[in-house]
Amino acid sequence: MRKHYTHEGLVEEQLAPEPIAQFTRWFLEAADAGVEEANAMVLSTADAEGRPSSRTVLLKGYDARGFVFFTNYGSRKGSELAANPHAALLFPWIVLARQVIVQGRVEKVGRDETAAYFRTRPHGSQLGAWASEQSSPVEGREELERRYAELERRYPEGEGVPVPPFWGGYRVVPASVEFWQGRENRLHDRLRYLADPAAPGGWRVERLCP
Repeated sequence: MRKHYTHEGLVEEQLAPEPIAQFTRWFLEAADAGVEEANAMVLSTADAEGRPSSRTVLLKGYDARGFVFFTNYGSRKGSELAANPHAALLFPWIVLARQVIVQGRVEKVGRDETAAYFRTRPHGSQLGAWASEQSSPVEGREELERRYAELERRYPEGEGVPVPPFWGGYRVVPASVEFWQGRENRLHDRLRYLADPAAPGGWRVERLCP
């Protein structure tokens, strides 16, 4: 299978001064183009020995500080981030022949920020965070549903669900952000922001060969 890209290119003069502004432009364009779950991103982590793993998670917020997602601290990604607090994010906006790749260190968000987000989750998702010992083996689907049913009885709809102490947010603080635009003949445009305190605005841009 081979797709011939005919999209308009990306040149340095078109870039925003810093990567978060450029990300916002592309993120809104992806949403306007009908990309389903434009906030879906592939999160890659590695354990202390450097063995990688990847999974899709949802971006739940971003600003000049970085890109935020939430998960169970005891999950595989949580365990790997505890041992090796660096990660990569990939936003695959395939319909636009675009990718955004973020690399950087990872830090936990504050509990106040976690609690504020947790309260916005649907009631069922709040219960699900308690019911699932994420990434741990479970005997069967029935066991998950049994745990969920117990929580449903304990916290009926309309009653506040406490934030699990083992669950919270992470922020990927970008050291580099690459904007990839597919072009004809595989001569893709790849422009990468690199954090650089000596550069104007704290970022410099380099073009990469496709």
